[in-house]
Amino acid sequence: EGKTMKKMTQKQRVLRHLEEYGTIEPMLALREYGIYRLADVILQLRGIGYSIETKEIKTKNRFNEPTRYAKYILTN
Repeated sequence: EGKTMKKMTQKQRVLRHLEEYGTIEPMLALREYGIYRLADVILQLRGIGYSIETKEIKTKNRFNEPTRYAKYILTN
């Protein structure tokens, strides 16, 4: 019989991604990990001592309207 792997939490997934790549953005978190509320996960990680910076990215949406989103950067 094979070993069952323990399911990773959203915090563990985001932390692993930040440690491997340095940054994460909401659309990537949703697409790759099914995490809809990335800001909440970031808040939880900050609450346990991780230093994560927020950078506001300004861009245009598919209708060519200005929009912005957060890019989170692991700084420690």
